[in-house]
Parts: sequence; structure tokens; C-alpha cells
Amino acid sequence: MIRLKDVEMEYDNGTRAIQGITLTIEDGEFVFLVGPSGSGKSTLIKLLTGEVQPSFGRVMINGFSIVSPKDRQIPMMRRTLGVIFQDFRLIETKTVFDNLSFVMRAVGADNQEIRDRIPRILRLVDLDEKMDRYPSELSGGEQQRVAIARALVNNPSTIIADEPTGNLDPDRSLDLMRLLVKINQMGTTVVVVTHARDLVNRFGKRVITIDEGAVIRDAVGRYVGGHHRART
Repeated sequence: MIRLKDVEMEYDNGTRAIQGITLTIEDGEFVFLVGPSGSGKSTLIKLLTGEVQPSFGRVMINGFSIVSPKDRQIPMMRRTLGVIFQDFRLIETKTVFDNLSFVMRAVGADNQEIRDRIPRILRLVDLDEKMDRYPSELSGGEQQRVAIARALVNNPSTIIADEPTGNLDPDRSLDLMRLLVKINQMGTTVVVVTHARDLVNRFGKRVITIDEGAVIRDAVGRYVGGHHRART
């Protein structure tokens, strides 16, 4: 579960990026987070991943409270999260298998766990025949699926996808979103930050709209030009 209570975030330069946000995302939900550029979405993602801490209020992620930069809970909390970035952030000198094994070893997985789990995850994202390829040998859509596999490989309870379709064409974007829906249907909480209005409108999920650091709408519905209509 993700829970924010009266959260505010002001940067050292005086910019108030988040202004009194209170919201809850239940376990197993699929949520789109939308809003115009500069609305506070990026800061909200940083709060959810523990990259920054709130100036005021409380952030709870999967049972962990994020309250200070030295909080010992943050590394444990991050193990419950898988994060997918727009720019993939794959290690170019490592194969697909080695990109995934790298993040598994970082949390203490042994060789047997790595050999067992990576092929299963790559089958899920339809890349089991590409595990020995390097990122430069893959298409953009395939690289993004590697990034999804990397986010999944440590079995997180929550996936946060930050503009995951930003570098993909419409067909591949739709395929990617369907994959995220499939992952959600398997029990993983999924939060997708996106500007892709058409994609949001195809799926009929919960849409949280952020503007000027505040939640302006939160309902199941359609994202329309910075606002969305609740489904009737």
C-alpha cells in the first residue's frame, strides 16, 4: 500500500513542488498518474522511491515510513519497488541476462536463484530468446521490456513506471501497457506516470491528476487535456 498524508515538498530554492497531497493506493491497484509538465509528478515519484523526503507530512510505502534522509528503512523499502524509466538505463556492456543478474546480486540472490528466476521473467516479457543479447542489439521496444524484466526480477510488490512509453511508437506503447496490465493482474501494484492520453483512455483505470503540486482529480475515468472525466 502507498499512503501519503498531508505531504508537502519545498526545495531549497523555495519552489513548492507538492502542496498538501493526501492519497492512498491500495495493494493490487493499477493507477495512472497524469498532469502537465511542471505539475509535480516527478517530485511525487521521487517521494515514492525515497529519493527525496517530504518537507511536511507522512509517506508510507509498503509498510515503511519515509521520514528522513538517513532513515534505515529506505533501502528495505526500495526492495519492495521495481522502477521502470523512460530512458531504460540498461548497462550497455552487459547482456540481457547480466543486466538482470546484476540487480539480483545487489540484494543478495545466489547463483541458483538467478539461474531459476531470470528465464521465467524473460518468458513473461517475451524475451527468453534474447538473454544473451546486448542492449545495442535490441529494438527500443525490446530494451523497454528488458527494463520491465529488471524491475520485476526481485519480485517487488509495487512497480512504478515513469513515462515508460515515451520513446516508443503507438503500437509498441500499447503492447507495453498491456504487459503492465498483465503484471497487475498477477497481483502487483502498478503506478504509471504518463502523458499518453490516448493510452490512459483505452484502459479505464484509476486516474490521479496532478497540477501545481496538488491532486485536482482522482477517479476512474478518462484523461482529457489535463483533466479527466469520471466514468458513468
